[in-house]
Amino acid sequence: MKKGREIMSPVRFGLTLRRLKEQLIEDFGENEEVCLIGIQPRGTILMKHILQLIDTEKVKFKIFEGHLDITFYRDDFRRREKMLMPDYNKMDFLIEGRDVVLIDDVLYTGRTIQAALNALQHYGRPATIKLMTLIDRRFNRHLPIQCDYKGMEVDAVDNAYVQVNWGAAKDHQVLLFDSKPEK
Repeated sequence: MKKGREIMSPVRFGLTLRRLKEQLIEDFGENEEVCLIGIQPRGTILMKHILQLIDTEKVKFKIFEGHLDITFYRDDFRRREKMLMPDYNKMDFLIEGRDVVLIDDVLYTGRTIQAALNALQHYGRPATIKLMTLIDRRFNRHLPIQCDYKGMEVDAVDNAYVQVNWGAAKDHQVLLFDSKPEK
């Protein structure tokens, strides 16, 4: 097993989550409602951690929580040797005219976000869509997509791999590998 280099310690991870939460409250504090939509599976994990930090009694806006599966919207859906297994969608609301924050753990090429934007069209036309990621890999973007909320920017060569480890309550970390580790 390859050993990765820690680029976000558990302490910094916690601080980063709190900062992302504060940015959301600052931007949407005057709104009546906002839709937080996590991209399955890892974006939903980040979304859950952000939601745990938001004190719903103190915020003045209503939060709609959605889980979006993009399996059938991926541009590489039929190009893989291994069959992709879809996850579940949990979107029991429309996004028509609402502000949406799309959430994923790592932004790299932008193709996942493009697939998510295509999938969202089935739920209406939102007023705005913003993007939140824990890690923004700025290099090697294939599409003109950028983060509105980012925890950390990572500049790494194309074959490098960023892994977000969601450990126990305070043991989260982000590792950088020279290449994608084998499972």
